[in-house]
This record gives sequence, structure tokens and C-alpha cells, in this order.
Amino acid sequence: MDRKEADSLFVRRGFRVNDFRAANPVEEKTTRQVSGHPAVYDSVVDIGGYFEEVIERGAFDACDFSDVLFCINHDLDRIPLARSRRNNGNSTMLISTDMTGLYMSAELDVANNNEARQLCSSIDRGDMDGMSFYFRVAEQKWERLDTDLPLRRITKVAKVYEVSAVNWPAYEETDIDARGKMALDNAKNALDSARSQGLDSSDEAEVYKIKNQILGVS
Repeated sequence: MDRKEADSLFVRRGFRVNDFRAANPVEEKTTRQVSGHPAVYDSVVDIGGYFEEVIERGAFDACDFSDVLFCINHDLDRIPLARSRRNNGNSTMLISTDMTGLYMSAELDVANNNEARQLCSSIDRGDMDGMSFYFRVAEQKWERLDTDLPLRRITKVAKVYEVSAVNWPAYEETDIDARGKMALDNAKNALDSARSQGLDSSDEAEVYKIKNQILGVS
């Protein structure tokens, strides 16, 4: 699968939150902890002007967190700064959920990794203050399909692949930059199709079809 195909299949979302931080450095310490919320519940955001979206509470309850990377600006071509493997003993990042949303805490190797040092410095200065995540939707509900701005409620996330510290965490900006024009065109086409058929959120088979169109699945 090439990068264009991946961008049409999966979804990235970014949030600016006030708890993204790096723990205070300790002299002679070789690691620093970075923590924050890559995703938050109940935040209604505009997706490219095509529809609004909100992640419902409980959406991560059955999510696959078996292998999650921590990167900068979703650059999956670079070595990850940390990684969670089922939160086991080999993990350098822990993933969990709380009342706010999806929470991560990573131990970064600032002694041997220059990018880790640079990230912590940027967080300390307040230059880097956002997080984002890369995921696949399992279940969703549509509302207001007969309006100019429908609402998509993500009720279940199938899998989280990666979380990132990002420069542009504003939700709509991150989405447009990360998913690209092709994925947004898929979203528009799916909504046009739904409206033409007069669907509502109770038609589960058609809603599933719309979901696949939006994610770029044939």
C-alpha cells in the first residue's frame, strides 16, 4: 500500500490541549517523560466544510492498541520516538483512556536521540502544543444528512496506529493536511450519495457503505 492509498483508508485528527507536556529535566537523567491527550471526547469540529464530527465517549472501549507508534507530525518514515506494544514491558509508551479521551505517556531517550531532545525543548518553550492520532473507524452514526453540514458521530474506533506531537493541532487544519484532497473528495461524494437516497442514521447497511466511501474503501 502506497502513501496515497493509506491516506484514503485511514483517518488523522489533531487537537490542541492544555496538558501536553514534558516532565522537568533532571540532571544526569537520560530520559524524559512526555504525556498528553492525542484525542478528546465531545469536541465538535468541521471536516473540510463537508460535515462536522465528534468522537463519542466510549469510542475507544474495544479499540486495538496492540502496536502504537509515537512520532512527530505523523512522519512514519522516520524512527519512532517511542512505541507501545500492548503496554507490556517492552513498551516505551503507555496508552490508556480517561474522562478526557485518549491518553499517552512516553519515555523519550534524550541522551541518544536528538529529535527527542528537540521535541522536549519545543514543548518546554510552548512551540509544540498539540497532539494528533492516526486511526481507523469501526462504527459511526450520521445526523442531519439533509442539511448543508451533516454531523458524523464516531461511536467506535477500530484501531489506533500512531500518535504524534504536531505543529498544527487545530482539528480542521490537521485533517485537511493529513487526509488530503482525495479523502475529502470521497467524503463529499459519500454525503452527496446519502442525500440523494434520503437516508437516515437508522439505515445501518447504507451508513456502513457511506463509512467505507469516506475512508476510501471500495
